[in-house]
Amino acid sequence: MSREPITIRRTTTADAAALARIMGDPEVLPNLLQVPYTSEEIWRQKLAENNVPGKTDMVVVAERGGVVVGNAGLHPPGTNLRRRHAAGLGIVVAKEAQGQGVGTALMQAVCDYADHWAQLLRVELTVFVDNTPAIKLYERFGFVHEGTHRGYALRHGRYVDVHSMARLHPNPPAIA
Repeated sequence: MSREPITIRRTTTADAAALARIMGDPEVLPNLLQVPYTSEEIWRQKLAENNVPGKTDMVVVAERGGVVVGNAGLHPPGTNLRRRHAAGLGIVVAKEAQGQGVGTALMQAVCDYADHWAQLLRVELTVFVDNTPAIKLYERFGFVHEGTHRGYALRHGRYVDVHSMARLHPNPPAIA
């Protein structure tokens, strides 16, 4: 793929085919908590739900040369009042675009949103313990290892571990 500039924008339902392609890739899927055999229709429904007024999920895509090469999102932990300061992070980069700055661009966008617009103190994620490139990316953005969950998820018929990582707002807002 070319080294054209990366553009970050909000998702639309028109991104469904691209996300189904990326998340269904057999080399990408094992590092996600998605299941095989996704479809464009499944993603169209998910994307439509994200754009409902009042929904606080923030989901973006990375495009290069007009082609979607990744996406990332911040998702609220539920309706618990005492957890409104936190969000879960999910990110994926197409296999052919990995190691080319796409993950960095997506992380910059979601961290900027979390720090300057979303009133988030804490962004948290889980990452498979053997996904070293992702762990290094998260660490570059201030995420720290908080623990390891044993047998957390089924992958290729085996239970595997994940690390729990989080990033606290580097300069929480205060009244001047």
